[in-house]
Amino acid sequence: MGSQASRLGVVDALRGFAIVSIMLLHNIEHFDLYYAVAGAPPWLAALDKAVWEVAFFLFGGKSYAIFALLFGLTFHLQSQARKERGEDFRVRYAWRLLLLFGFGMLNSMFFHGDILTIYAVIGLCLLPVARLRDGALLALAAILMLQPYEWLVLADALRHPEVQTGDPVSWQYFGRINDYLTGDSMLRAWAGNLTNGKLAVIHWSWENGRIFQILSLFMLGMLAGRRGLFEAGAQAMRFWRRTLLAATVLFLPLYTIRTLLPDWVASAAVRRPLVTMVASWSNFAFMLVLVACFVMLYQGGTLTRALRLLAPLGRMSLSAYFTQSIIGSFIYYGFGLGLYEVTGASVCLLIGALLALLQCAFCAWWLRRHAQGPLEQLWHRATWVGAHRPA
Repeated sequence: MGSQASRLGVVDALRGFAIVSIMLLHNIEHFDLYYAVAGAPPWLAALDKAVWEVAFFLFGGKSYAIFALLFGLTFHLQSQARKERGEDFRVRYAWRLLLLFGFGMLNSMFFHGDILTIYAVIGLCLLPVARLRDGALLALAAILMLQPYEWLVLADALRHPEVQTGDPVSWQYFGRINDYLTGDSMLRAWAGNLTNGKLAVIHWSWENGRIFQILSLFMLGMLAGRRGLFEAGAQAMRFWRRTLLAATVLFLPLYTIRTLLPDWVASAAVRRPLVTMVASWSNFAFMLVLVACFVMLYQGGTLTRALRLLAPLGRMSLSAYFTQSIIGSFIYYGFGLGLYEVTGASVCLLIGALLALLQCAFCAWWLRRHAQGPLEQLWHRATWVGAHRPA
């Protein structure tokens, strides 16, 4: 989730932006411990509903996508740096992903919604495609973004629209989460997160098209690195201006269709794959809007100085992401403060914003004294164990 080599300030800041938005979403979700506060006054209930809807409109399905895009970009930067030294990075990168999987499993003890383990497994798919030409890589990314599995499901549903689909498999696992997250046993919560919780997230990711989209975004991030789209320059700025326009034009009808699909399609069997596809495309389009706006503001806007404050957080994204889970589980789960019972989305948004500010301040302080974050340094050293130290 960060590389010491080939640092691009805008990439660090954009990754920091994603960390902040993830922090806000995870807090208003009580870190996946969903609970409606009883007895809230009508005005607060209405405010909570508005906060929830706005936060998920802005960041739901987009923050993780930014991370996936930058994950692919980082893979390219690291591979390119080693290639220039006449070395093949792929075997070392596979080891690096195994280490990331280990970090992810530790993180999953505190928060079952961990994305690191999923990135580590899917990231292995980058190794066989790393040397494809740009055109072939773009074509493969486009096919994956189209959600090929959902098209097969849709084709089958159109032949049998009357079939009852039943609840998604992930719901069975999510239904058991409160049994151990609301209790006062930390060990029981850890065990539940590593078993039932992990299965819930894996099933949910598959059911919502995340697996294909993540791999597609990895590949698009590689292409962005090859084309220098995050480097300062007129050509890159033209690309992001055009991307902003195209993504906006694409998002508006997709979001409208996504909203109206339940009214347009009566068959649940037909509607489910359609919703999955349109939601993934809608989120992708809006993610591009966010990235394009961020890059243009960073490279040439009046907010450049403010956005640079996010760069230290982006450089320490692994440490920050892991810390979020530890702090969040203690704040909301039953073995900690148990605030899930008394905090709605509005209060949780304030808690998330405060934690994000503290993380930004801590990361800036840490990086004035160290070259990397604590987990980043550990990951870096373990990656290159037994090898000559990389430049």
